[in-house]
Amino acid sequence: MTSTLLPSAPPEARAQRGTAGRRTRVLALAEARWALAALVLFLVALPLDLLGTPAWAWGPLFALAYAAGGWEPGWEGLRALRERTLDVDLLMVVAALGAAAIGQVLDGALLIVIFATSGALEAVATARTADSVRGLLDLAPVTATRLPAGGGEESVPAASLAVGDVILVRPGERVGADGQVLDGAGDVDQAGITGEPLPAAKRPGDEVFAGTVNGTGALTVQVTRDPADSVIARIVRMVEEASGTKAPTQLFIEKVEQRYSIGMVLATLAVFAVPLALGAALQASLLRAMTFMIVASPCAVVLSTMPPLLSAIANAGRHGVLVKSAVVMERLGQIDAVALDKTGTLTEGTPRVTDIRPLAGSGLDATALLTLAAAAEHASEHPLGRAVLAAARERGLTLPPADAFTSSPGHGVTATVDGRVVRLGSPERLFGADDEQARAVVRHVEDCGRTAVLLLCDGTPAGVLGVADRSRHDAAATVTALTALTGRPPVLLTGDNERAARHLAAEAGITEVRAGLLPQDKVAAVRQWTEQGRRVLVVGDGVNDAPALAAAHTGIAMGKTGSDLALETADAVVVRDELAAIPAAVGLSRAARRLVVQNLVVAGLFITALVAWDLIGTLPLPLGVAGHEGSTVLVGLNGLRLLRDSAWKRASGAG
Repeated sequence: MTSTLLPSAPPEARAQRGTAGRRTRVLALAEARWALAALVLFLVALPLDLLGTPAWAWGPLFALAYAAGGWEPGWEGLRALRERTLDVDLLMVVAALGAAAIGQVLDGALLIVIFATSGALEAVATARTADSVRGLLDLAPVTATRLPAGGGEESVPAASLAVGDVILVRPGERVGADGQVLDGAGDVDQAGITGEPLPAAKRPGDEVFAGTVNGTGALTVQVTRDPADSVIARIVRMVEEASGTKAPTQLFIEKVEQRYSIGMVLATLAVFAVPLALGAALQASLLRAMTFMIVASPCAVVLSTMPPLLSAIANAGRHGVLVKSAVVMERLGQIDAVALDKTGTLTEGTPRVTDIRPLAGSGLDATALLTLAAAAEHASEHPLGRAVLAAARERGLTLPPADAFTSSPGHGVTATVDGRVVRLGSPERLFGADDEQARAVVRHVEDCGRTAVLLLCDGTPAGVLGVADRSRHDAAATVTALTALTGRPPVLLTGDNERAARHLAAEAGITEVRAGLLPQDKVAAVRQWTEQGRRVLVVGDGVNDAPALAAAHTGIAMGKTGSDLALETADAVVVRDELAAIPAAVGLSRAARRLVVQNLVVAGLFITALVAWDLIGTLPLPLGVAGHEGSTVLVGLNGLRLLRDSAWKRASGAG
């Protein structure tokens, strides 16, 4: 029994369907229509057969029921057989035809109807998983109102918007693309993206997301992100990509399935031949063998793994955690150690410059020092660099052009500004032998719990900037939850200085801190824990975190502040930057793994009990069909429990 996610509907279909059409109608599925046809034909033929009417009255109806319910799995099974793959669906059809061949037309038709019905239920359940992903697409508007540079306004497809375009969002309309408010004010409902229960007030300079609903007041928004790369598009794309992967457990089951199916066919032949050789009646032996083939089929086992994992992926995606594959979802629940980055992960990622301290003899005042620093950091994507630029903008400084910009993760940046070589970065990496004055200033800044950034001008220390970043409001709760999940407190891995790192760690409840680390140092720490047998989860956001994210058992990036490299390298992304979503995702993964085990146990018990009954006693074919197909539907629906919002809430509570 196969199960696949449906492809996303095209924009035209979404436009016609609207937000009300997120749930797939049952009869829109071909499997459901064929199953309904088979059921109706069976119900019409059944009383005719039971009342003893001539065979010509009910025979064609049963034949049509066989065709309606069995042609599709039979055809797929023949195609698989042509590729030298034995499909268990084909075995079900063969068993039904075999029952008809020995005069058990009613039993064979019942098998086809129940088999088709269970397949339809699987298709409906799988469609519900796909709907949870496609429903996100309905958040994004099909059109947007663009304001051309020459004046006026025009309605354009939202997908055609480009970075730099300016759009108008009227009250009650959905925002057409991720962007920044240029003019206007309003309250925007962001629940679909950020989960905030109340509308968020938006003013010029604030960020808005595609698909969110503007409440009151018109907003003029400049597009800052290509529609194909918007937050909502990332969620859909990454969840759909994840749905196309298979977890190790599923791959193992599929590998075993072929050998099992071949063995089952050989066992079926033995169940038929041995009693026949011992003098049993032909019809009784054939009926027992076909019943055995039905109840021994591994349909429920095959369906045990992917529904829970796909449901968990879809549920996490709805709550802003993009898990990139079923492999990752399965691995996420295995972690037993956590390493957290500092800036942009435990903190909000928007540090502010608090100190500007020129050094004596540098010839610079505070304004000149900040101007040089901001010019050098102009091309940097590091949060500290953005803080320096923000401080310069707040003061209205005019920045000179910078040439020969280079960035070295863990060290800092270098650029040529007004003919002078300017370097900014970690004091530990830039100190010379006789920098006592600079060291004293750095110590003072760091003793205040701030991050110190040293500026060198032509190789000579010229000043120190102090930068402070607030810890996230949910940092302490997240640390507590991760400690409960893994049995050990998380570790803080940061390139920042020891004092600033320990100051933040104390606020979050972290006791083990490794500070002043370069990217390779973080990787070395992760590999050390891995060699000790730990499965490490690394959470980070910057370029310097990417190697550790790749080396870890599982890596999670913070989506809002994360660098492109970190987002690409990580196994999962927290789009909404809610730190508390991380232990919830781990808890959801563990719930999925528990459901997989439950499903395998249920499937195994059903198969064992039904096979034993058939071999030891006399298992009626209809009862065997009901038991086999019932177990298949049961494990499928059990896995889909994780689609519900209550599953996320339970995972959050468990964390």
